Amino acid sequence: MTTMKKQVVLYKKLSPLLMARLQAQAEVTLIESLDATGLARLREALPRAHGLLGASLKLDAGLLDLAPHLEAIASVSVGVDNYDIDYLSERRILLSNTPDVLTETTADTGFALILATARRVVELANVVRAGEWTRNVGPGQFGTDVHGKTLGIIGMGRIGEALAQRGHFGFGMPIIYHSHSPKPAVEQRFDAQYRSLPELLQQADFVCLTLPLTAETEGLIGAEQFALMGAQTIFINISRGKVVDEAALIKALRTGQIRAAGLDVFEREPLNPESPLLQLNNVVATPHIGSATHETREAMAKCAVDNLLAALAGERPANLVNVRAWKV
Repeated sequence: MTTMKKQVVLYKKLSPLLMARLQAQAEVTLIESLDATGLARLREALPRAHGLLGASLKLDAGLLDLAPHLEAIASVSVGVDNYDIDYLSERRILLSNTPDVLTETTADTGFALILATARRVVELANVVRAGEWTRNVGPGQFGTDVHGKTLGIIGMGRIGEALAQRGHFGFGMPIIYHSHSPKPAVEQRFDAQYRSLPELLQQADFVCLTLPLTAETEGLIGAEQFALMGAQTIFINISRGKVVDEAALIKALRTGQIRAAGLDVFEREPLNPESPLLQLNNVVATPHIGSATHETREAMAKCAVDNLLAALAGERPANLVNVRAWKV
């Protein structure tokens, strides 16, 4: 007797190798674009779906109520703020993500922003590109050193630790950090010191956000927090845009309350071309490229496929987010 394959709705393109693997074990409906037409196709496919795999789409109850047979969602991401975890757990829908595989790449991005902002790389490269480099640079174009400066990390998870490693061992930076609780292993490895949030903001030369977006962290950094930073502080965000009050950040940059910002994430993405952030020379803005390398994106997709196939086979995915949804 032939076993019917389960139905998977895929809203992210996979490499031929991963696509073939998924199709060998499931009936796959591919939604190639999340435009109006693609979303309509998604809604049509949901009533038959046992599994979903993709990224960058908010899946709320209104959408998932269309999927009565849904067993598992494999998100090609670390962050899970696009999902109502309580709703999924109540329905016993397994949600998995892709941690670990993007840790090093995202930390590379964070340190690239540290270096680019400190040394004014983008601003001065544009001067050269515009043919405006006519004499040796003077104090008005000088940047600031990175080595030996204090690196303050808010959110000491995997990415925070990878960033601390680069700063401590590569650039001799004293490491201070803030998280839910002190982490003795981190302190021993990187000679790091725990600080309250106000203390970190006052003491760090570079303030770097590496924490997830939750109800507790949304709007964590606003006018009050920028006021605690010094005029030479450089602010880096590789976490989520909504952790920061963007209007307060713009004001801090415009008034010289802080020196510069390196931003890979924003309140709304893609960033509005009219955003004041794009008018400021002391901002380096990148289009959410934290994990955007060929190697890492393929590793993330493979991880998601592994998670989904395990869940549909009745096994616990390696990266299960909502543990309470798992059947005992």
